[in-house]
Amino acid sequence: MTKNPIICAIDTTDVEKAKALVEQVSESVGAIKLGLEFFTYNGVKGVEEIAKLNVPIFLDLKFHDIPNTVGRAIKALSNLDNIFMTTIHTSGGKAMMEAAAAAVTEAFQFKNEPKVVGVTVLTSMDSDDLRAIGVSKEMNQQVLDLAKLAKNSGLSGIVCSPHEILQIREHLPKNFTLVVPGIRLAGAVTNSLAAALGAHINTSYVKNDDQKRVMTPREAMDAGATYLVIGRPITEAADPAAAAKAIYDTLA
Repeated sequence: MTKNPIICAIDTTDVEKAKALVEQVSESVGAIKLGLEFFTYNGVKGVEEIAKLNVPIFLDLKFHDIPNTVGRAIKALSNLDNIFMTTIHTSGGKAMMEAAAAAVTEAFQFKNEPKVVGVTVLTSMDSDDLRAIGVSKEMNQQVLDLAKLAKNSGLSGIVCSPHEILQIREHLPKNFTLVVPGIRLAGAVTNSLAAALGAHINTSYVKNDDQKRVMTPREAMDAGATYLVIGRPITEAADPAAAAKAIYDTLA
């Protein structure tokens, strides 16, 4: 993984379109993310096609099952190249996370071992959503408790919204990885991108859409994010590589 903290989310089921996007942005981002949409449609063969482009892959599959099943799923990833990080759900509990941590160490002993990070609370959820599923804690406390459990279970880090970063950094080590989705462009960022690209930038990137806990790239990095997951502001731009570079320049 390079020093570039931007992970570009490739949200498509079309392998050729995904390959074209990866080829365009590979020099401007630190890694690319392939998620459930891509994997469900294309399976391992699709991931292998992207791996051939020799770019670090964040395989975001969010495993959540009994410990033995999750451990076996993690081990199965060792057959793939260039996987630098993958996800499980922290709500699966300590035994499940420990199984995942043990499995990655065992399976990748002769390859670069990927990070296993735990999803805390999805950025599409807010406190009302938590209460609807029976969680009475406030959002920040729930995320912090799950982050501590993930650390104590041997995971490399967590996925959290930008709004929980500061609190987590106060309680957990600096080398604990924080992967942060929910990144959106504020008006000033949108304008700077437009200037950099010499073109109008779609203002929908400023809206929250299906994300409820969001922040700009600069704000998230200042708070202590390790990686930023950014999708449409890059992939839907007229020039994805220039868009990625313009966003990266705002972090300098």
